[in-house]
Amino acid sequence: MARPKPTIIMEYPNKVNLKTEQILEADAVYAVFYRDKPINVRTISSYVTKLGPKYKKSIFPNSGFALHLAERLNDQFNTTDYTVHKLIAGERIQ
Repeated sequence: MARPKPTIIMEYPNKVNLKTEQILEADAVYAVFYRDKPINVRTISSYVTKLGPKYKKSIFPNSGFALHLAERLNDQFNTTDYTVHKLIAGERIQ
């Protein structure tokens, strides 16, 4: 089954690097929560001390990636406390 074609809101073709940046419409974003609180995920290397921590995504434009991350974290930490929340609107900040 093919993915549905996204609705393009705006696009900007960059003539220098020949890439086009597109703004796509989304119904919601999906975030991984731990015990009903939003989280960040970071990875720290034990071997390379010069590099800082790498932060991974925990908010996604579709549910599949968020559900996969929550399932992986639940398996890794042997819990069921990681869940996915659908975020449609929130507090606007300046």
